[in-house]
Amino acid sequence: MPTLSPLLAALLAIGLLTPGHAAHAAAEPPAAVAPAFRPLTSLQFSREMGLGWNLGNSLEAIGGETAWGNPPASPMLFRAIRAAGFTTLRLPVAWAIHADGQDRIDAAWMSRVAQVVADARAAGLTVVLNMHWDGGWMQPTAARQATVNRRLATFWRQIAERFKDEDEHLLFAGTNEVMVEGDWGPPKPENVAAQNSFNQTFVDTVRASGGFNRQRHLVVQGFNTDVGHTLAHFVLPQDPTPSRLMVEVHYYDPYEFTLDEKSKVWQWGAGATDPQAKAAWGDEPHVDAQFAKLQARFIAQGVPVLLGEYAALRRDRLPGQAPYRAQWTRYVTRSAQAHGLVPVYWDSGATGENASGLFDRASGRVAVPEVLEAITRRAR
Repeated sequence: MPTLSPLLAALLAIGLLTPGHAAHAAAEPPAAVAPAFRPLTSLQFSREMGLGWNLGNSLEAIGGETAWGNPPASPMLFRAIRAAGFTTLRLPVAWAIHADGQDRIDAAWMSRVAQVVADARAAGLTVVLNMHWDGGWMQPTAARQATVNRRLATFWRQIAERFKDEDEHLLFAGTNEVMVEGDWGPPKPENVAAQNSFNQTFVDTVRASGGFNRQRHLVVQGFNTDVGHTLAHFVLPQDPTPSRLMVEVHYYDPYEFTLDEKSKVWQWGAGATDPQAKAAWGDEPHVDAQFAKLQARFIAQGVPVLLGEYAALRRDRLPGQAPYRAQWTRYVTRSAQAHGLVPVYWDSGATGENASGLFDRASGRVAVPEVLEAITRRAR
């Protein structure tokens, strides 16, 4: 008879197990432990997500993963991200450009995305998997609304099926910065109605799929992920699973300092010394006020907020900008955390002029330590 475990030996000794059954049980391999999905609300789970980092300009690149100048994502990179202090990875992905005429996602592309998710999870990172810009097909107009919803459901049905057995450390985010192409003004009623319908289609599609997807934490967005538009127009989708939704916004205020590549603005905040070199808005009180509004509207009501992108571009052509850039990053990160938001830094990959990268993605080396420290110092 094979060697018995203490439990089997005890059952045999008291007559509750026959020698034949004991031998059979000892020879049987232990049953695999089924994966578990912890029953946390999204608000509870958001408090575990810590600091986040975007794998920007990679899997969402039009033309393929390396088309925008970044090397393929690697396990080494994700280990470096985790070692630097980040615990959440936002993974922007393009899907439509990797699909056929019936919107069937290419199997090789789905496998590549799955491999990146697995590598990030192996490094200890929670992953937020999204549907990114993808050529701008997701136009929120009355004329396009029905077509977009059909495509959205088709894509998310396939994604949800592929990842249905992943635990709570994989989140799905339905859209990204949905807006009418080229129109940066306030949304019209038809635009708001379309965007809110996209969120509902996403939730309905994922919840109708199998595995853990009925319980999965889902991320939905306000119009163009703008704080003001979200506060004014966002409608939380109906969800048969209570307390499993997060709202996503992005933060790039003031634009003149963070993103405008032609701007001569290079100072920011209370420490600025030259009024001509700074924007007339967007200082520390503005940051706090915007995040306080989100806290009151959503977080205080049990709906967490993902600050899915924030960054200020590097501008070596404007000497002296670096300390202000670090201070902006530090203040936004700390204010977000203080108000209960989950901050997820936008890393574009490149680390030079007009870029927001923090790491050399080929080696994992920290390339911009002052900005990295501005994000992570409080978390350590």
